[in-house]
Amino acid sequence: METTSAPARVRAPAALALSALLPSLGTSIANVGLPDVAAGLDTSFAEVQWVVIAYLLAMTALVVGAGRLGDLAGRRRVLVAGTAVFTLATLLCGLAPTLPLLVAARALQGVGAAAMMALTTALVGESVPPERTGRVMGLLGTTSAIGTALGPALGGVLVAALGWRALFLAGVPAGVLALVLVVRALPGSAPERAGQRFDAAGTALLAVTLGAYALAMTVDGGWYGLVVAAVGLALFVVVERRVPTPLLTLSVLRDPAFSASLVAGALVSTVVMTTLVVGPFHLARALGAAPVVVGLVMSAGPVVAALAGVPAGRATDRFGTSAVVVAGLVGVLVGAVGLSLAPASAGVLGYVLPLVVVTSGYALFQAANTTSVMRGAGAGRRGLVSGVLTLSRNLGLITGASVMGAVFAAAAGDVTTAAATDVARATRWTFGVAVGLVALALAVVVGARLWTSRGNAGRRG
Repeated sequence: METTSAPARVRAPAALALSALLPSLGTSIANVGLPDVAAGLDTSFAEVQWVVIAYLLAMTALVVGAGRLGDLAGRRRVLVAGTAVFTLATLLCGLAPTLPLLVAARALQGVGAAAMMALTTALVGESVPPERTGRVMGLLGTTSAIGTALGPALGGVLVAALGWRALFLAGVPAGVLALVLVVRALPGSAPERAGQRFDAAGTALLAVTLGAYALAMTVDGGWYGLVVAAVGLALFVVVERRVPTPLLTLSVLRDPAFSASLVAGALVSTVVMTTLVVGPFHLARALGAAPVVVGLVMSAGPVVAALAGVPAGRATDRFGTSAVVVAGLVGVLVGAVGLSLAPASAGVLGYVLPLVVVTSGYALFQAANTTSVMRGAGAGRRGLVSGVLTLSRNLGLITGASVMGAVFAAAAGDVTTAAATDVARATRWTFGVAVGLVALALAVVVGARLWTSRGNAGRRG
């Protein structure tokens, strides 16, 4: 595809970038206002947590179905609808008079976010020339990281100045701008109509399965969610084998390269979330850092990811996806080893330097892995593939927050009363597990590429 002017080359990436920014901002901005929401709506902190959980549940459960719907109905059309839903729900969040209505509005916002997350990546291949795909993927990684980093700081300012409703009302103009840009700057894609029907049963079963898993991972005592998720997954497999046009053709998971990309994405996201879960406790309890220092260090990861996103995309375009994926994984592995070995005597700097290496490697991996997967996706399945890729990342983040948090808590004991040496030891143990996860991701990726190369060589022979 060719563009004819500099403004045309800028408008499409700008539309995609803003569509990637808003869902990540929606994830991170609400947390800081929860105490004020609880006070303003006269509810308990345990209940107000659903303001965050409802958004994550809806987004995680529906992202694959939203991507497939985009393939069938037109990707830009569904992105426009998702952005409109997200913007309307954002307004409803700011106006909600009660907690149940606020939670319902946040769930609706998550529905819109699912469409935005799945279809923004899917539309890159139709919106920019192939030689610029990597750098635009890097730009999307940058804007997503900016949203994550900006959320707590922006949210704190808005709550302090205007109250908790401003957390949502301030996002409405940005949603309107995103909607205008998507309509005017992105090309329409032909819907896949011939012989194709939306798999409502499979979509519903997958949504229940993913929602149950996410609920089990984010709510204490949610072990029953794992049972529901297991049953739902079994039913999903049965249905997908019987319907004429399944949501997810199970044979696609037999593609070694695609499956390796999904597994590696989930594992690396788990490790990145580990830095966000363990970091505050290690800095405050093991190193005795002041709250302001903890905040600055915790913002270092998203800031580095934001700065590294576009260069990572350029490296992908120049050196190819395979080399950059491996380089990114090696970077994450080296950083995780540093975090697992750094003694408490190294201080804050001993934590920050490996953290920067982890985050830089993650930016490289994300840009190259996403570009590789989307380039290999057929034109009629880009929405579905993007949704599955986003799902693997989200599941990694959810699992990292719960499982790796549990590993840290088991190693430290009661974190609130544990001695500094115990917390430092727990940090090293937890990142030791993280090293194993990254090493597994690297082995899976390299093994899949060797397997594919041998298969191609055998066919040529």
